[in-house]
Amino acid sequence: MSNPEFEDIIIRDSMIRLGQLLKLANLVEDGVEAADLIKNGLVKVNGEIDERRGRQLHDGDTVTVNGQTVRISAPPAA
Repeated sequence: MSNPEFEDIIIRDSMIRLGQLLKLANLVEDGVEAADLIKNGLVKVNGEIDERRGRQLHDGDTVTVNGQTVRISAPPAA
């Protein structure tokens, strides 16, 4: 069994919201597209469908959309 390859997305704070991450990672064009994908159950967080645009993501979390997976890379806690 092989693990899907993913791209690390570096964030400047310890947390980012799901809708913001989709835009930052260029997985969507804008917030409307992000909201539609999330609302329609097409976004997975850590392998499970999540329909909360405001879901808080932290270091190590993964997000998958349309077969593309990204992983959050946050700075160490102060």
